[in-house]
Amino acid sequence: MFRAFHVKKDERALLLRKGDFVKFLNAGEHTLFDPLRHYAVEKFSLTEPLFEHKLADYLLKAEPEAVARELHVVETGAGEITLRYENGVLAEVLAPNTRRLYWKGFIDLKFEKIDIANDFAVPPARIKDVTGLILRGGVRVAGNDGVFVAVVAAHHTGVLYVDGKLHGLLEPGVHYYWRYLRDLKVESVDLRLQVLEVAGQEILTRDKVSLRVNLTAGYRITDVLTAFARQAKPVDFLYKELQFGLRAAVGTRTLDELLENKTVIDDVVNQHIKRRVDGFGLEVESVGVKDIILPGEMKTLLAKVVEAEKAAQANVIRRREETAATRSLLNTAKVMEDNPTALRLKELETLEKVTEKIDKISVFGGLDGVLKDLVKIRV
Repeated sequence: MFRAFHVKKDERALLLRKGDFVKFLNAGEHTLFDPLRHYAVEKFSLTEPLFEHKLADYLLKAEPEAVARELHVVETGAGEITLRYENGVLAEVLAPNTRRLYWKGFIDLKFEKIDIANDFAVPPARIKDVTGLILRGGVRVAGNDGVFVAVVAAHHTGVLYVDGKLHGLLEPGVHYYWRYLRDLKVESVDLRLQVLEVAGQEILTRDKVSLRVNLTAGYRITDVLTAFARQAKPVDFLYKELQFGLRAAVGTRTLDELLENKTVIDDVVNQHIKRRVDGFGLEVESVGVKDIILPGEMKTLLAKVVEAEKAAQANVIRRREETAATRSLLNTAKVMEDNPTALRLKELETLEKVTEKIDKISVFGGLDGVLKDLVKIRV
């Protein structure tokens, strides 16, 4: 006839009759006259404060006093979020347009509403709480996906986009934003001097010779807002302009002109790129050609040309030396013709050179014979 229902101290319960709400039951023993067993009790643990039930809408409308006594009712507007704290620790972020019911019990619950319609940056006073929400023991916490974290490295600037539009710049460090109601993206920009390679450019010279040119440029971004406002991808823009400058330098000159003055490409490209990036927030500090690669058959022809030029130069030098040697002999002969003593000294010099190569010499007539007579050497 009578039925007893026990509700623990860490529990709350709903008393239902034929599925309809009767009242909330607090901790303790509850005895009901129920001969037909029409009553039922649904229990809820207060260690899980969230109250979710199919009768929630009915209770809010029909039993507002009972709901206010037993539950926290939290509602966030279209441009609001709510921070839920459990015993002083941030436990959840409630998204906009959300309604939740939580049991009042031994867990101390506090709620803080924040307007994010215009200012969506996490307040500095709440950054520590939000960091704990994200990093708490590696366990996923309700609402942590609503926090956007942007990390900007040293010597970089972060470009913040909101719903696809440029919003502003971020200094190096960690920045926290509420992700709700908007799409956020951060692009990191390196402010240091960087190197851009323009490799493998196939270009025809004015005399129809195909060259492969590799170019290197050193650049930096000097005005981030201007650079990203005037072009979607500043580096791609710089790469394209370097290509145009390279083609203008190579395509308007012959192969011989390029080989005679290899710095002409650097000069032309440098002038072109500095003119084109002026006012775009970019600064090109240096431009240089790394390699000029000729086709295989052109390499062979150039090698033959160089070989022929060097052979001709060698022949000219050899003829010049022969001419000088002949002129010297002629001058010597003229001197000897007018001076018999000089001629005799030349003969003795020649004799000395010859005697160095033989073992034995026989001299007749003494020194006068050597000086005055013809010397005969017999081997």
